[in-house]
Amino acid sequence: MEPTASPKVPKNRHIYLLPNLLTTCGMFAGFYAILAAASGRFEAAAVAIFIAGVFDGIDGRVARLTGTSSEFGVQYDSLADLVSFGIAPSLVMYHWALGSMKLDGNLLGKVGWAAAFLYTACAALRLARFNTQVGSVDKRWFIGLNSPSSAGMMMSFVWAMNEFGWKGQELRYFALALTVACALLMVSRFRYTSFKGSGQPKEREDKVPFASAFVVIVVLVALFIDPPRVLLAMAGAYALSGPLYWLWLKLKPKAAAA
Repeated sequence: MEPTASPKVPKNRHIYLLPNLLTTCGMFAGFYAILAAASGRFEAAAVAIFIAGVFDGIDGRVARLTGTSSEFGVQYDSLADLVSFGIAPSLVMYHWALGSMKLDGNLLGKVGWAAAFLYTACAALRLARFNTQVGSVDKRWFIGLNSPSSAGMMMSFVWAMNEFGWKGQELRYFALALTVACALLMVSRFRYTSFKGSGQPKEREDKVPFASAFVVIVVLVALFIDPPRVLLAMAGAYALSGPLYWLWLKLKPKAAAA
């Protein structure tokens, strides 16, 4: 009797530990932010989401530097981003401000949680669109505000307003407008710079001009002095850069023709 042929083992079954461990740490930070917001610790929640952003920024770079990139890692990172930059910011904002919309009536209370859900849904759509277009778009640009930057805008606002002594209940309408605006910016067609260089094939991601290195040092010093206000200013400037760039492109031909 001939021996039974052993089943073929599919290739690429391995899961690389280091980059996926960093992704898991980022997801844990987002999960912790949800728990912190539910218990009223909004500053800790905001800081946790920024920590998630740090892990999100280094897990992909570590994977590329160590040659451990994988399709599993890409998909896992996307799911972790949905937790940390989609679900977590919306729930933090809901517990901080949007939940108090019910004080103005049942209808406005529903508007509050609907805005939180809109943000989560738009973050999911933004991530899905990015995953399907990652190989066909110019890497110099993001199409729509990326979810970590949108979450940074939301959380820097919560953090800074707490530092100013404002409560979410007092700013609930402004928080509602900000949540809806950040949600729509994520699914918009506005272009945002990705800070990944000029797009030349041979250009390395770690090569930056001297002026850029100096700016990074200044920003780090400013963050050390007053993190919430500096983060709010940076996040706000980046969020506005997309619409302003679109407006500049629209007005540029008219100005040249005049």
